[in-house]
Amino acid sequence: MIGLVVENTRIALGAIKSQLLRTILTVLIIAIGIMALVAILTVVNALKNTMTRNFASMGANTFNISRYDYSAQMQNNQSSAKINPIISFSEAQAFKQEYAYPFALSSVYFTASSIAEVKYENLKTDPKVSIFGVDENYALTKGLEVVEGRNFSGLDIEHNVNFCVIGSDLKKSLFKDGAVALDKTLTIRGHRFKVIGVLKEKGSTFGNNEDNRMLIPIATARAIYSSPNINYDIDVMMPDKNLMDQAIDQAQVTMRIIRSLRPSDESNFGIERSDSMLRNLTENMNTLEVGAWVISIITIMGSSIALMNIMLVSVTERTREIGVRKSLGANRKTIAMQFFTETLVIAQLGGVLGILLGLLIGFGVAKAFDFTFAIPWGAIVSALIISLVVAILSGLIPAIKASKLDPVEALRYE
Repeated sequence: MIGLVVENTRIALGAIKSQLLRTILTVLIIAIGIMALVAILTVVNALKNTMTRNFASMGANTFNISRYDYSAQMQNNQSSAKINPIISFSEAQAFKQEYAYPFALSSVYFTASSIAEVKYENLKTDPKVSIFGVDENYALTKGLEVVEGRNFSGLDIEHNVNFCVIGSDLKKSLFKDGAVALDKTLTIRGHRFKVIGVLKEKGSTFGNNEDNRMLIPIATARAIYSSPNINYDIDVMMPDKNLMDQAIDQAQVTMRIIRSLRPSDESNFGIERSDSMLRNLTENMNTLEVGAWVISIITIMGSSIALMNIMLVSVTERTREIGVRKSLGANRKTIAMQFFTETLVIAQLGGVLGILLGLLIGFGVAKAFDFTFAIPWGAIVSALIISLVVAILSGLIPAIKASKLDPVEALRYE
């Protein structure tokens, strides 16, 4: 049996070489469908890994109060027509002081700039540094870890000292060859800040470098970046995720009181759980996966027809060869296996090529957008199974046709 398989494979490779151009086109058609499937699933898998990593660092026991409920907008696939008022500094501070849920940890912060230039002595960064005005709880609620030095203390924020905590990439930009950043003085907009801490490397999301950041006390940030209508965000972290529902209800009530909303008024702010945001993003990723399967199935149907056509033509062109083999004792099963093996070889070549191209494209996209790349073994296994199914569907009819040829008539064929 093994010898027959080896012989059929050898004959199949010889037939493929004799019809090289036609075979290459067929392999490419199969590869395109497999490539589309593997590439999209690779990118989706990388995106899922990135989002899961980022939200996991925040933990499942945090929620955010912001101007809009972005999670609901994503779920409804549309933006709300209602324009909510910004969350002012006084409102954010009032929430932090009045929110009385036991053991809750609240943080108020805002993005002061995303195009800042930071200087150290004669060195300066590109204008791509993100500056955040934060309080002493920001790093804790965001899941940030200080690996060098320390985080802000309550006294630092209360006395508005000119201290800063920087990201790992900002440190690498300004302090070459592993130089120590602690206690060094950085300058932004003419204001000097002493480095008291360096954050653990976090990575990037959608091209947004999470490590090229600088945290400064919120009051100082408000003085330096005093643009009107600054919107503030509030993060709340609970010690136990089982308390989240009650804590969110209490936060909703507190914020409505601060904004003087009547019972009949709709809330003009958003509250999002970190785990619900991740769930909504995952659902959107699942939609992309369905799209990948639809695209690949349509393409693979075309490749199956093309492969079946090339094998039917091959049977016609090799009618005399079939007649000779039958006259020498080959039975119908042997002839059918010969052509079926040839179909299987072509389909698997297309499948392997499609997998390699899909992985290369997925890897390139993941690196370009700083996603966490991982080999999608599920997509690879699915692609191999699809290639096998294509071979079976495309090879049965030509193989049966070849096996049923009459040897006498086949020898007469010109």
